[in-house]
Amino acid sequence: MLLSLSIRNVVLIDTLDAVFESGLCALTGETGAGKSILLGALGLAAGERADRAQVRAGADEAQAVAEFDLPDSHPARALLDEAGIKVEPGEPLILRRRLGEDGRSRAHVNDQAASIGLLRSLGDVLVEVHGQHDGRGLMDPKTHRGYLDTYAGHDDLRAACRAAWKEYSGARRRLDELVSANRASDEEKAFLTHALEELEALSPKTGEEAELAEERQFLQGAERALGDLQEAQEALAGDGGGLEGRLNAALRGLERVRGHIGEGGAAAGEALDRAASAIDRALIEFTEAEDALGDAAQAFDVEPGRLDAVEERLFALRGLSRKHNVDADELPALHGRLAEQLDAIENAADRIAEAEKAVTAARARYDDAAHALSRSREKAGEALAKAVAAELPPLKMDKARFRVSVTSDDERAGPDGRDSVVFEVATNPGAPFGALDKIASGGELSRFGLALKVSLAGEDEGLVLVFDEVDQGVGGAVADAVGRRLKRLAEKGQTLVVTHSPQVAAVADHHWKIVKDDDGKGGVRTTLVRLEGDERREEIARMLSGAEVTDAARAQADALMAVKA
Repeated sequence: MLLSLSIRNVVLIDTLDAVFESGLCALTGETGAGKSILLGALGLAAGERADRAQVRAGADEAQAVAEFDLPDSHPARALLDEAGIKVEPGEPLILRRRLGEDGRSRAHVNDQAASIGLLRSLGDVLVEVHGQHDGRGLMDPKTHRGYLDTYAGHDDLRAACRAAWKEYSGARRRLDELVSANRASDEEKAFLTHALEELEALSPKTGEEAELAEERQFLQGAERALGDLQEAQEALAGDGGGLEGRLNAALRGLERVRGHIGEGGAAAGEALDRAASAIDRALIEFTEAEDALGDAAQAFDVEPGRLDAVEERLFALRGLSRKHNVDADELPALHGRLAEQLDAIENAADRIAEAEKAVTAARARYDDAAHALSRSREKAGEALAKAVAAELPPLKMDKARFRVSVTSDDERAGPDGRDSVVFEVATNPGAPFGALDKIASGGELSRFGLALKVSLAGEDEGLVLVFDEVDQGVGGAVADAVGRRLKRLAEKGQTLVVTHSPQVAAVADHHWKIVKDDDGKGGVRTTLVRLEGDERREEIARMLSGAEVTDAARAQADALMAVKA
């Protein structure tokens, strides 16, 4: 609901503050008083396109501020949450628009800077204008499908269609990924095949690089080590029997000495025993040294070409690891990964075939869901057309025709089906149908909008409805019919109507008069005056009789005001 509208320096209005209430609110006044300016200011606050001509002459800036009551379930809350603007429950929503004389404008939502786009999005769900200032709501064909869906009440069909579309979109995405991957698979397959052949030919093992590096280091020093060992062996052997011969000769000499002295000379005999024992140990150690040198020499006696073989494999391992940018120890694991990739490519045809079956099945389910939604829309369109047709004769549009055009096209397929919904009218017998906003005149647009809103009553609670001169060119019983329908629309919310019809003004719950006066500075200004009691009676009488208000007009005004819609 619109709680208030504050206007500063907009065209003829220098300062205007209006407080509104729920129900039917009538705005009256003489032609040219500024009723359209008032609606233009509301549109400015609600994000409509701004024009620098809206800035009052002599002012630097125009400003329009609209304050709304925002129920917890209002769709505007989702837009605010998405924009990161917090409006607490019970807190009003305030839309502010400033327009400079240079044509630049700034927007604020609850004193927080916002884009004009956000302001317009909020305005789309807060205000709907019908008439010469209309550019939203029912006049916008983009909204027609949503209105029809709400009127039809087939939320279950829409939910099923969205679920089917989600499944179908996912299946198509999976197929596209597989096909895209398969396009490059020939080149990739060749690379994988060659890489696997190299790995399988080399057959690397974890830890092999370190082992080969150690063996290479050993082999590189083995030849020199063998030469040194041979020198050591020769040194031990010496010339003429070497050390071993001399030790044996010494031992034999000691035995001969022992024979010479016999059992006598205990001290000498003890010394000879120690000497013989030492020489015997030396012979044992010497023999062990010779054996050890022999073993060592045998260990260094490697097979010819072994060093070349070790270096060749070590270099091959390191080259392959550099090629694939992995450590040599990771080559066995790389072989497993590449084998899996190759397997996936070689079986791509089977997987694509499975994905194509999934797409076909999902498309069939979507087609069924979209078709069911289309049938429901067509049925609801026929019902809505009948409802609107019943409202047209009382509004002096008995020759006009209305229809709901529902057309399906695969090019428009999406989560909400593939239908285009357009409200079309033919205003004269034999005239072709056309879009509502292209065919009807200003007054007809308002009355078509009224007939539609009455037929769609209850589907957009929380929306402020504004009708601009919906009674244009009609009077008497037709104006009375217009008033009664506006009254019905306002029962569950708020409806503002700019009217020249006393019948419409008389049934309003609240009444304001727009007055244009001399501002005392050679210019004019527009003000808004709330009418109650006798003031309201006098205004309705003026609307009935013209400039001179008669007693008969006052009596007629009393009669109109006494009628309950």
